[in-house]
Amino acid sequence: MNESKSIRWLWMLIGTAVLCQIALNLARPLISYKVLALGGDSVAVGLTSASFALLPVVIALWLGRMSDRRTSMKSITVAGTLLLAASPFLLSAAPSLLLVGVASAVLGVGHLCFTIAGQPAIARFVPLSRMDAAFGWFTAAFSLGQLVGPLVAGLAMGAAGNAPADTRLMDANAALILAGAIAVLAIPVAFGASTKQRANAPKTEAAPVKAPASKSVAHLLGIPTVKTNMLASLALLATTDIIVAFLPLVGEENGIAPIGIGVLLAIRAAASITSRLLLPTMLFRWSRTGLITASLVGAGTTLATLPWLFGNPVLAAILLAIIGFFLGLGQPITMTLITQAVPPDARGAALALRLLANRLGQVALPIGAGLLAAPAGPGGALWMSSAVLCVASIRWPRKH
Repeated sequence: MNESKSIRWLWMLIGTAVLCQIALNLARPLISYKVLALGGDSVAVGLTSASFALLPVVIALWLGRMSDRRTSMKSITVAGTLLLAASPFLLSAAPSLLLVGVASAVLGVGHLCFTIAGQPAIARFVPLSRMDAAFGWFTAAFSLGQLVGPLVAGLAMGAAGNAPADTRLMDANAALILAGAIAVLAIPVAFGASTKQRANAPKTEAAPVKAPASKSVAHLLGIPTVKTNMLASLALLATTDIIVAFLPLVGEENGIAPIGIGVLLAIRAAASITSRLLLPTMLFRWSRTGLITASLVGAGTTLATLPWLFGNPVLAAILLAIIGFFLGLGQPITMTLITQAVPPDARGAALALRLLANRLGQVALPIGAGLLAAPAGPGGALWMSSAVLCVASIRWPRKH
């Protein structure tokens, strides 16, 4: 009973994550459709996707340092949830591409606040022996949102592949309001997603401490495990973002209706959930480094074939299931390896540095993907992501 009560905050955190991620992943494909309805092209889609990560680049390390100095993550968790609830309403009301980009940036800040509260909470409050499983469940909650959200977005946008722009815009705005309503449901749950018990810290610790100066960014980047896991995480997360942002464009090019794109994105997310739930079992057979290498190579090589075979819905579904399985595998492992590589009083900062790298990738790579998609077509964005994944796997060290 005591153990169940001691991890109740974790289940509340996971419950909040599910609702917030459903709202987030309902909103993000709709942003691409709204950009198209407002007259934007692939470059505009790439820029809007990049704006999601732009403000988080500026504040990620500051938030991470702040999380290291707190004994409770409640305020950051609730702030992130509130921003995630407000952003879809702002997106729905945005009348221009510029304001869509601004609202997308607010959505990104909310996502960062929630993630930067959740990951350090697990790193500090969950015993090391259960950390892989806890990170696996936390990231599986994100994948569940990535499964349900696009399905709802596809249903909201309808089965028509070439609906008039005014109809598309109206449908997207209505679905964005629904996304906001779902996130509002997460707010009361977020208040229970916090604990002050520090499972991985000495029991005598009574107050938050400031991370010592030696734990600077340069110091953290000097740890090989931190650098290599940041690169892997950046490649995996940016690829997921590019798939969400550019698959609607690939679908438009191939005559696939939004509901079909929603189903394909849901299949990818379901495969990611599967790999994350199977992670503790796989770690009995393979090393963390081996699994991350498999994640990068498997996702990269499979993604390279997707644009050529996307016209066949069955093959596209199979390929996205494989891609999703490998994409989901690596992220929770990078969190554990970074957590174990740094001192306890620098875990929040190290995980924030990982998130900063992720956001830098989410800014730079979608912009590059949009510019490449202009001459090469939407498939060019996916090929670029494939190349990034393969480069990240080549640079991965053999041993830790």
